[in-house]
Amino acid sequence: MSTHTQTNDLHDDHDHHDTAGDDLFGFWVYILSDCLLFGTLFAVFAVFSNSFAGMVEPSALFDLWFVAGTTALLLLSSLTFGMAMLKQNAHDMKGMATWLGITFALGFGFLIMELYEFHHLSLAGATFSTSAYWSSFYALVATHGLHVFAGLIWMIVLFFHFKRDGFTTANKTRLALLSLFWHFLDIIWICVFSVVYLMGVM
Repeated sequence: MSTHTQTNDLHDDHDHHDTAGDDLFGFWVYILSDCLLFGTLFAVFAVFSNSFAGMVEPSALFDLWFVAGTTALLLLSSLTFGMAMLKQNAHDMKGMATWLGITFALGFGFLIMELYEFHHLSLAGATFSTSAYWSSFYALVATHGLHVFAGLIWMIVLFFHFKRDGFTTANKTRLALLSLFWHFLDIIWICVFSVVYLMGVM
């Protein structure tokens, strides 16, 4: 191999690393903006945490065991995503796809349980327009749910990218960013569980 070719290869590798670094930096900026979004929603919820307008209160409706089940699904999905990352590092396509598929199933199960809870609450008279408390509750919890839904769509897209292109630098970067996003959603949900549900039954 000529010196010129080696120089070009090194230059291409450097460009790949620079692009990955730029993507990671840009995604951290997005995560910080999402922190501001959820911080605002938590602040609004705190302001209206006792604004029931004489209507139904959360302590009469929240089922902590049910919510603990949804929490377990999401936290377990964080573990399975970590396993998928390990399989990706080992260039094990089948193993990575299997663990990502399990992660997708757990995330989908979380959303189904969340929608079931919303349906149960609405039948009991706790709708978005019932009171300021319930408006802030749905705004916060549903926003998190929409983020989980976006993560699942992203996961499906990555399945096709890996099937088509394999373990390219771009695909590895995409999966790493999705992993960061998914773990971020777990942290937000722990805050939701603690602030909204635990305090709601007290």
